Amino acid sequence: MKIPRLLLQILTILMALVLLACGSDSGSHADGDIDAGPSDATGPADTSGPTDVTGPAVTVQDITNAILTGLSGDCADYAAVYESMVRDVNRSMNFTGELSVTVTDDHCVFSSNAIPNHDFNDGDRTFVNTARAQTSTYRVPRSPRLAGSATSLSLEIDNAVFFNGVKLDLLAAGCFGVGDGKIGCFQMGTPFRYDPMAASADFGTDSHNAHTQPDGTYHYHGNPMAMFADDDSAPSPVIGFAADGFPIYGSYARIDGQVRKVISSYQLKNGTRSASGGVNPGGTYDGTFVDDYEYVVGSGDLDECNGMVIDDVYSYFVTDGYPWVMGCFRGTPDTSFSKR
Repeated sequence: MKIPRLLLQILTILMALVLLACGSDSGSHADGDIDAGPSDATGPADTSGPTDVTGPAVTVQDITNAILTGLSGDCADYAAVYESMVRDVNRSMNFTGELSVTVTDDHCVFSSNAIPNHDFNDGDRTFVNTARAQTSTYRVPRSPRLAGSATSLSLEIDNAVFFNGVKLDLLAAGCFGVGDGKIGCFQMGTPFRYDPMAASADFGTDSHNAHTQPDGTYHYHGNPMAMFADDDSAPSPVIGFAADGFPIYGSYARIDGQVRKVISSYQLKNGTRSASGGVNPGGTYDGTFVDDYEYVVGSGDLDECNGMVIDDVYSYFVTDGYPWVMGCFRGTPDTSFSKR
């Protein structure tokens, strides 16, 4: 029997509708079901390159106002991504501190925006220069070695980087009789260089012994007053690494079985200042200038670079007295710490 053409077209349309409805029931997902399993929306994997473009998820550690606990002198043990939420107090500005520590065969790479993990600019006076995020990268040697002789600190090399991404820059570019005394004294060996840690030097630092450079880089001139507890309940943790690769600890160490503050071996000179290089600020040796101090062997726990060997690793320490963190480099500073 012949089926009329019109009827045949109607039957064809009806069959198509039935098939479409069946396909919809078996292949679609109700809302909330799309995470039931992985789906391949783009087809087969592209074998010309890696299929995992982003890699595993990175956990960011919040170190806002953190008290650290790590004691290892190997920088590779601290590889991670860190973040903090802090505030420029006097300018009422919020900042995000960022630091990542990655590891190569021979270095730990500290990449930071130089914003600390604590509030800052909280002194009686606002910083002259507004703090600004930077792009800083330091390469810390993983297997540092003691050099044959110590390397003096200078204005050409940053001293260290702490575990909040902020650098240590102990020396001031200010000397008595040079300009306004605050900036412009770039020649090492110039007498009567101010010590920024001395209250009498009046360098406008905040409660963390830090301030900003002309480009807005926040940096410490001494004890960061952060990252370690100021008590003798336990040895202080590692809070950063010097440019030569040796670790920097807080102020407390276990010495002869007792946990106590370590003591610097630098002492104030006796008497009054005399002229040097035709310049004489006068007055007694009170710590206003780095020239006011001298290293006295055996007067404290630490050597001339403000370090000692702990657990078979040479280490620097934060101290209550000059040179505050480091007096020199016992190893060879990595060139990534060069300011040029």
